[in-house]
Amino acid sequence: MSEVAIKVEGIGKKYRIGKMKSGELRETFGNLLRSFKPGNSNQQPPTDSEFWALKDISFEVKKGEAVGIIGRNGAGKSTLLKVLSRITKPTTGRFEINGRVSSLLEVGTGFHPELTGRENIYLNGTILGMKRREIKLKFDEIVAFSGVEEFIDTPVKHYSSGMKVRLAFSVAAHLEPEILIIDEVLAVGDAEFQKKCLGKMEDVTGQGRTVLFVSHNMGAVERLCNYGIFLNIGEIIDKGTIGGTIQKYLTSFEKFGNNIGQRTDRNGNGEMLINKIVLKNELEQVIDQVHSGQSFSIELGYIKNVKENRDRTICSLSLKTNLGLPIFLIHNRMTNEPFNNLEESGSIKCFINKLPLTASTYYLSYSLIHDGKYLDSLENAIKLHVISGKFYNSTEIPPHSHSISLLNASWNNF
Repeated sequence: MSEVAIKVEGIGKKYRIGKMKSGELRETFGNLLRSFKPGNSNQQPPTDSEFWALKDISFEVKKGEAVGIIGRNGAGKSTLLKVLSRITKPTTGRFEINGRVSSLLEVGTGFHPELTGRENIYLNGTILGMKRREIKLKFDEIVAFSGVEEFIDTPVKHYSSGMKVRLAFSVAAHLEPEILIIDEVLAVGDAEFQKKCLGKMEDVTGQGRTVLFVSHNMGAVERLCNYGIFLNIGEIIDKGTIGGTIQKYLTSFEKFGNNIGQRTDRNGNGEMLINKIVLKNELEQVIDQVHSGQSFSIELGYIKNVKENRDRTICSLSLKTNLGLPIFLIHNRMTNEPFNNLEESGSIKCFINKLPLTASTYYLSYSLIHDGKYLDSLENAIKLHVISGKFYNSTEIPPHSHSISLLNASWNNF
């Protein structure tokens, strides 16, 4: 009996922009959007051009391995999972899968909207080749895990996206697949459910089953997976131990430095773009690192590619550790500071008072949003290097291994 669960040899996936075959509209349109660089508002799709979402992908996954597939937006991660789930056919190459596969690639994957949650559980189990008796044995456990007991006999079309993903994951994980394929869709659920999902996936791998996991949350990937594959623009850049692969992925952002304009892994319609990010101290001097307890500003240079007013634009900043653990999220709507009279180009500034972080390297991401639409968004836009500084009245602060944040507190005795 083979110890290899998945064997991929020279897989390539080509989309033809300008010609769409029946049934490929959604895939082709999605890849068409990702192939444009934001800001080129007058750019027209070339006639009958080719776009390779995957190029010569080869790897093996042993039974019982948990493999994290990481990379920037547009790297080909989701396309690879769709190929392995037999949702789309590869253009070149071949692959073998030894075992029953359960996939969760989008919210409500495999659900029929007119059927109830109960009926969809039995439908999914039947698709996996299970007998009704087997599904019935797992039914109560699936429903309890999903937390949708009250709505189990309601048509799925009336479920919220969170309810759909909870039930979809519960079905995918509990119907005893030998290979579980999970995309970033888990980000839809709340924090408590994500924790349950990771725990369940650990149980699955502990039972000797195989997991393929795509996520931008490096902490979750490192916790769950023992092997990593780093994709970039459809090609494998690195593969091996999960720690080494994550480090290679994070290091890949450094080559861009602060030239944000070179980054092609951004999301948004390009109507407004961030083209520069600088850090400045209280004297308005440019700095490349920040001390714990220091007050400083993050200045984002922008350009507008449309003439229409964008005064209600929301600028959001988020900071994470190198493993993707969220530190903070702040935007100007929270502080009730709207932007007015945005020129064709200029800067947006966020002032941070007394940085409450211990010494380490963090990753700053941003988003520009207008009327609910993303204009520009970039994960891990720059590194934020924090070094030890004076936060308390003494010079002593805890090491990063003991604490990430610093608490503005005081003591007394009586």
